[in-house]
Amino acid sequence: MAKAKSSSKAATKAAGTIRVRLYKSMNSCQWNHRLSVKALGLNKLNDVRELKDSPQVRGLVAKINYLVRIEESA
Repeated sequence: MAKAKSSSKAATKAAGTIRVRLYKSMNSCQWNHRLSVKALGLNKLNDVRELKDSPQVRGLVAKINYLVRIEESA
């Protein structure tokens, strides 16, 4: 018999997510770095998004590491 789904919070923990916070302004940064910030879904200063921990997201974050902070979801 199939196992019943657990709560969505438990499912996100199992999938592995990271919290990304935009902590520095995009003023005077490169235009392609602005596009990376927008691709992560960050718009304003101190915006936080919980994203799937994947190589694509990690690559975007590594590209703009001077603009964002990463918080591991516990």
